[in-house]
Amino acid sequence: MPDWLIERGIGETRAVRIEGDAIVEARILLDGTVAAGTVLEAQLKQAGVPAVAAADGQEYLLPKGAPGVTEGSEIRIEITREAIPGAEPWKRPLARLAESSGFAPFEDASATPFPAPADRLEEAGWSDLLDEARSGIVRFAGGELRVSPTPAMTLIDADGHLPPPELALAGAKAAARTIIRHGIGGSIGIDLPTLAGKAQRQPVGEAVDAILPKPFERTTVNGFGLLQIVRPRRHASLFELAQDCAAFEARALLRRAAREKGSTRLVVHPAVAAVLQGKAEWLKMISRQVGGAVTLRSDASLPIHGGYAE
Repeated sequence: MPDWLIERGIGETRAVRIEGDAIVEARILLDGTVAAGTVLEAQLKQAGVPAVAAADGQEYLLPKGAPGVTEGSEIRIEITREAIPGAEPWKRPLARLAESSGFAPFEDASATPFPAPADRLEEAGWSDLLDEARSGIVRFAGGELRVSPTPAMTLIDADGHLPPPELALAGAKAAARTIIRHGIGGSIGIDLPTLAGKAQRQPVGEAVDAILPKPFERTTVNGFGLLQIVRPRRHASLFELAQDCAAFEARALLRRAAREKGSTRLVVHPAVAAVLQGKAEWLKMISRQVGGAVTLRSDASLPIHGGYAE
């Protein structure tokens, strides 16, 4: 089986890497977002360091500039960081001068039809993955992580009932797996129990090194139990995407509703209803998938993630 399994849905493309019947890595690429690694024909709008280029109506920041290129010239750029939705929508996606033809994102992925009789993503734990993203809680044997994305960094707090050295080691391993599973990049702070001395702290860092793929940099665990990691940030993590709650839940509901047959009514929180009412093309697509008209009923008593089809 190829490394990645890809599913093109309404409003998003979902990609997962499955090992042992479980999702170990996942991506959600929103429609309209140009994926990292894509090479585009662009125009240099502003020279200097950083430089600004434009392609297809979107501006891209080139942190290292475009040496030797004059403003107004046509250039080829490679996207190095996608547009990140959330708290700072004004931030432009990042790019650099392209040195090659680039690659198609998930070009080695196996595409799965959707909807299909067998839901391979759900069988591997897709709903559990979304629950982690929306709640920020990731459980592991002996404790749990609380993941909090901020504009500056993603914070991961490990807590539980194990003795501090055991909890720190288990929490660090769970944090490293969560970083991979949810696609967390950039600056990451992991808050672990306070450990006494190098003999207890060193195995924690080594456990992270054994799980997290390169490239990344990390500090040692300090006297307060804090470990900091910096790794490339090429796209939004699932935790960041889930912060746009209404849109996140609208897309998740459409995935669930796609298995209905015939005319369907979606019962949703008012915020989710507002998203869907503003996306007429999404409702047309789901109508084609179920083979009947799809209508909405707003119910303020529902939690925002509690929408369902009837």
